[in-house]
Amino acid sequence: MDRASFGAWLDRYVEAWRTYDRAAIGDLFTEDAEYRFHPFDPPVRGRAAIVAAWLESPDAPGSWRCHYAPFAVEGSDAVAHGWTEYLVDDGETVDRRYANAYLCRFSPDGRCASFTEYYVPQRPRAAAAAPAA
Repeated sequence: MDRASFGAWLDRYVEAWRTYDRAAIGDLFTEDAEYRFHPFDPPVRGRAAIVAAWLESPDAPGSWRCHYAPFAVEGSDAVAHGWTEYLVDDGETVDRRYANAYLCRFSPDGRCASFTEYYVPQRPRAAAAAPAA
């Protein structure tokens, strides 16, 4: 895995989230991948289970925006950082904002074998002081 390949994988990750296309989601992960929505939760195991978990409670189209970028890549391990914003019904006003970090391990074919998400909500005081997006 290199930075450019990881960046392309992150772009496909966001597109799969945007579309909730079953094949696009599945193509991101190895057959035996482990996916953790929270670092201390037990992982969702296996491509089919990961796809099913993504499709359980999809976000409405236009209800979020995000930006993720490679932070570090070493061998098959990669770390991304970025942010996610959830929007109110007008599609512009930010309801909640999170800082994100993703810890990923990739197989030689470029699919993710292990994914762990870390996210931290923006504190109200910090949100009030933040410049408008």
